[in-house]
Amino acid sequence: MLEGHIYKTFDLELKELKEKLLYEGGLVEKAINSAIEALLERDSDLAKKVIEEDELINDVEVEIDEFCLKLLALRQPAARDLRFITTAIKINYDLERIGDMAVNICERVLELNREPQLKPYIDLPKMTETVRLMLKESLDAFVKEDVSLALKVTKDDAQVDQLLDQIFRELLTYMMEDLQTISRATRVLFIAKYLERMADHAVNIAELVIFMVEGRIIRHSKSSEE
Repeated sequence: MLEGHIYKTFDLELKELKEKLLYEGGLVEKAINSAIEALLERDSDLAKKVIEEDELINDVEVEIDEFCLKLLALRQPAARDLRFITTAIKINYDLERIGDMAVNICERVLELNREPQLKPYIDLPKMTETVRLMLKESLDAFVKEDVSLALKVTKDDAQVDQLLDQIFRELLTYMMEDLQTISRATRVLFIAKYLERMADHAVNIAELVIFMVEGRIIRHSKSSEE
């Protein structure tokens, strides 16, 4: 009876861990949305708010890390449960890093807002939408243990890379034609690069899901590209 109680308690703890990660994912998604809104609307107050609220994401990351370490120490999980907890630790890190990228975007927004807008933003919103979808689907894949969805996320990364190349070529043209645009163009390029890094972290999460479900590592392999 005691053993059954322990198993039931452990199952509840694993469910709680999943809920904590989803809560962190929601905070990160909100940070991305607000960061890009701050850019498009030239809203410095919103940018500052995102920077301030990153502290909450950091606190949740620490809380999840401590929770995972507690489970490893007290429950000594094996096989699938062990993979779940170690995967959660790594996903936790990737989510926190995406939050940091949102902060970096807001820091560039504050700098850009001191000068006239360089150009209408067309590709950046497209890039952001793809990144947001990748993050959402990577977390959905985690919750549903859906390998097919995780593989889709790894393939969608190519769209983000393509948009980054387009943005780079366009900004390079601005800088070559007018040296006065270099400072602003560089900051916009930084923002595009931060979004590309967010996509990379979403891919990391998707690859971790595949490891969690199937026990195979596809990182640095051709499996994710097939």
